[in-house]
Amino acid sequence: MRLFAQRSKDKELMDDLNCSGEELVQTLRELRTINRWLGGNYVTTNGLAEIIKKDPQNSFFIADIGCGGGDMIRVMDDWAKSKKKALNFVGVDANKNIIDLAAVRLADMPNVTWRVGNVFDGEFSEEKVDISTCTLFTHHFTDSELVGLLKSLRAKSRLGIVINDLHRHWFAYYSILVLTKLFSKSKMVQNDASLSVLRSFTKTEWIKILHSAGFENFEISWHWAFRWQVTIIF
Repeated sequence: MRLFAQRSKDKELMDDLNCSGEELVQTLRELRTINRWLGGNYVTTNGLAEIIKKDPQNSFFIADIGCGGGDMIRVMDDWAKSKKKALNFVGVDANKNIIDLAAVRLADMPNVTWRVGNVFDGEFSEEKVDISTCTLFTHHFTDSELVGLLKSLRAKSRLGIVINDLHRHWFAYYSILVLTKLFSKSKMVQNDASLSVLRSFTKTEWIKILHSAGFENFEISWHWAFRWQVTIIF
């Protein structure tokens, strides 16, 4: 279908770095529920496990890029505790309002620090980490921007990168469109959820982007519900 032939260039409401207030709080709350019920969290922790088993050690420093409300950081921390691994995190997001909310929501986690930062700033890659993770983040950028982002993540990360993002597919689009219209109370979620599918990727597109960024060794696997896991191990 023509609607799904190529990535949409339309901007999401979430792309406004000044978004704040109750609408943002409601949006982050609903996104947490959507990810939990549709199984998307597993894609990130599974990729993390693949990298960690290649270089076993007791603790790892993880940068969660585009961390949003911090939900994935808590998911990764709970997973690590179940595996008797210690993780320290830095949550990075360009929206200060989101970082402020995340810091409150995860105030019980002393192993997390927070950064308001732009991934395209030269200083972004100066703080080195073991692993960088991106969950539902990469679809916010054009292909050319993603090439730059991936190069920056390569410079930042010692062991690897885990990307968890959407598969552009008609079933994913119409399913989330209907679900959010029926159950969402957030105008941002109602607008962005289906649009994010249109901005997301096919496997062929991911391969092209990764090659353009200079990566040859990577794994791309499909997971329910319509998620791509891109794992890059150095």
